[in-house]
Amino acid sequence: MAKGTTYLGTGTGRRKTSVARVYLKPGTGVIEVNGSPSRDYFKRDVLQMIVEEPLKLTNTLERYDIKANINGGGLTGQAGALRHGISRALLEIDSKHRGLLRPAGFLTRDPRRRERKKYGQKGARARFQFSKR
Repeated sequence: MAKGTTYLGTGTGRRKTSVARVYLKPGTGVIEVNGSPSRDYFKRDVLQMIVEEPLKLTNTLERYDIKANINGGGLTGQAGALRHGISRALLEIDSKHRGLLRPAGFLTRDPRRRERKKYGQKGARARFQFSKR
């Protein structure tokens, strides 16, 4: 973070193994992820839509600039973590947003994780092919 920059809200979002640290400041709606624009980082439109959902829901899409650092996981998990972090940061700025964000499920951390591989099996659920003879 640049020294002297004051952020209105900060939030930490998590999904699967991804962690997103989000910083909001007044601006024009620029979203920067790991130093690059979010359109370049999340190339798929679906992921971009996931990231912008809490901002569209609260009508704050072009009111704040967002800077985010994301570690771990894949792009889908990172987009979900960023959505969670943005929601928490918006809540820190204005607690009235809770009535919109909570029913949409943006404040709830998604607990689903990858199931571990079991011994004697090919994967978490997949078995090796059974041969009778």
